[in-house]
Amino acid sequence: MAQMTMDGILIGEVETKDIMTKSNLPVGGYSVNPYVGCTHACKYCYASFMKRFTGHTEEWGTFLDVKRWPEIKNPGKYAGQRVVIGSVTDGYNPQEERFGNTRKLLKQLLGSGADILICTKSDLVVRDIDLLKELGQVTVSWSINTLDEEFRNDMDRAVSIERRIAAMKTVYDAGIRTVCFVSPVFPGITDFEAIFERVKNQCDLFWLENLNLRGGFKKTIMDYIATKYPSLLPLYEAIYNRKNRSYFRALEEKAQQMAERYNCPFVDNEMPYGRVPQGHPIIVDYFYHEEIRGSENTGVRKR
Repeated sequence: MAQMTMDGILIGEVETKDIMTKSNLPVGGYSVNPYVGCTHACKYCYASFMKRFTGHTEEWGTFLDVKRWPEIKNPGKYAGQRVVIGSVTDGYNPQEERFGNTRKLLKQLLGSGADILICTKSDLVVRDIDLLKELGQVTVSWSINTLDEEFRNDMDRAVSIERRIAAMKTVYDAGIRTVCFVSPVFPGITDFEAIFERVKNQCDLFWLENLNLRGGFKKTIMDYIATKYPSLLPLYEAIYNRKNRSYFRALEEKAQQMAERYNCPFVDNEMPYGRVPQGHPIIVDYFYHEEIRGSENTGVRKR
């Protein structure tokens, strides 16, 4: 496939010898990224560092390479392994509807017995419910860090929050394990209690992760706060320039209190298996995720 432009996105193609990559992520033994780049163009995206390795000079979010790989001949070798789909891309970018790489990958993993975690900001995953049910051990996670569509629109080009929440319910009702991933938590902006109230009856897990501004996007976010939320700038200066952790420590306490109020299990950097009663999702504190070394995070929802 020669390079082409589609809806303003530069589309290319890249050959890879093996689509499965051993991962150092705390959430999986293998990471799988069916594309290079991500057209959601999140302003806070840690994965933008990938440009150092891909040779792209274009702005992050304006290009996408469609990966081509040899068919997975022996999926059973991944039995019992945690496999994360979408660690540095979203397998359900809008372009997936045309190229179908993620659906092809899921078909190749049928019968593998792998614990699969799909990370997305899209509702296109609903298209693949048939495969997710057949795969069995699957968890689907949606990133939702606001209910304010204007703020969401400022931060990314993914589908609306309402569409993500609707997709989560559809997948949950299909018997597939779901996660609401409140990431990243923007100090003074993200209201995780309001988000929890919206999703508590349609997710098994509720993850919390702090905004990390160690990447090259720090200036972008700080400039945005200065322009749109100037009253919060001193707080951001304290957290991200003076390394004051008191705000997130207070949020941790608030999350634990919320868990007690809703009679929900609360764990710190751990990911137990299993299913809890509706309305009682497991709340998981992943604040300071860069310090996490290992955790369990996928499994089969027990009916």
